[in-house]
Amino acid sequence: MMHGGSLDVRVVALDARLEPQWDAFVCDQEAGTFYHLSGWRHVFARAFGHDCPYLVALAGDRVVGVLPLVHLKTPLFGNRLVSNAFLVYGGPVAIDHRVRAALTGAAVERAEALGVSHLEYRSLVPGEEGSDWQVESARYATFFKDLHDTDEANLKAIPRKQRAEVRKGIKAGLTSEVAGDVDLLHHFLALSFRNLGTPAFSKRYLRTILDVFGDAAEVLTIQAPTGPVGAVLSFHFRDQVLPYYSGTQVEARAQGVNDFLYWEVMRRAVARGARRFDFGRSKVDTGPYKFKKYWGFEPVPLHYEYRLVRATEVPDASPMNPKYRLAIAAWKRLPLPVSKRLGPLLSWQLG
Repeated sequence: MMHGGSLDVRVVALDARLEPQWDAFVCDQEAGTFYHLSGWRHVFARAFGHDCPYLVALAGDRVVGVLPLVHLKTPLFGNRLVSNAFLVYGGPVAIDHRVRAALTGAAVERAEALGVSHLEYRSLVPGEEGSDWQVESARYATFFKDLHDTDEANLKAIPRKQRAEVRKGIKAGLTSEVAGDVDLLHHFLALSFRNLGTPAFSKRYLRTILDVFGDAAEVLTIQAPTGPVGAVLSFHFRDQVLPYYSGTQVEARAQGVNDFLYWEVMRRAVARGARRFDFGRSKVDTGPYKFKKYWGFEPVPLHYEYRLVRATEVPDASPMNPKYRLAIAAWKRLPLPVSKRLGPLLSWQLG
């Protein structure tokens, strides 16, 4: 227990009874994100079998801080404790630095007890964890933009070249439809991941996300006159829309399908009240990073914070790491049906 003035705080493991309070706290805090919601622990446990020791700080019966954690113990990538695994944001959300310190102290104790290589926070704002932590702020960036109330204003706000691509898609007869078509989403996601040299997730994972988050998770498919050419899974949180997993048919990119897809996400989100577009994480200076800049979004650095436990150096599991280059090149050459079968055997380990 931590004592601070009149505030006595204890850190406990999250249970089902506290989940409504956890989520209400996340929604109420500026630092809270969709990726801090308690539902993710059910997603990762059900889809991948990972243990998720989510920590909650209580003052009396009141939630004053939360820290989602996923324990990844896998054959390929070892033993890690990550906040938040498979997602772009994480780390503690707390009412003040004392509560944050209590959560971090409990997380370090858990990491040491589990014998992990390291504890990792994926933070929008770097914390003040101390000299025992190392921070990497140059590898990843995220992208945000406020939205206008009308389609006309939002379309005009897109830089001219990308706006022309959106209009190209409209002229080509592309349309969008909201539907929970997991098979179609998985197909285009597997295609996109294969082309990037990355194992795709299972349909079970995607279905579990939709089941756990309900109306807050939405599958949008893109149709051409000849048939489906793309799909995207987006999340809705407060006044934000967050397109997260997407894929398109390579042959349809000449019709502007990528730009049309994100325009439709934006247009439909504004109609349901969204006023902020979160374009998500990209590795600095990669194709997706540049694409988001072409849309007029400015990069915001993400701060990956590491507390080494058994490791002696900060890990680098990035696809940009030269030691993964041959594996990535080989994966890109796989036939799509083969990559669909093999992907789920590997992707649950990535985190």
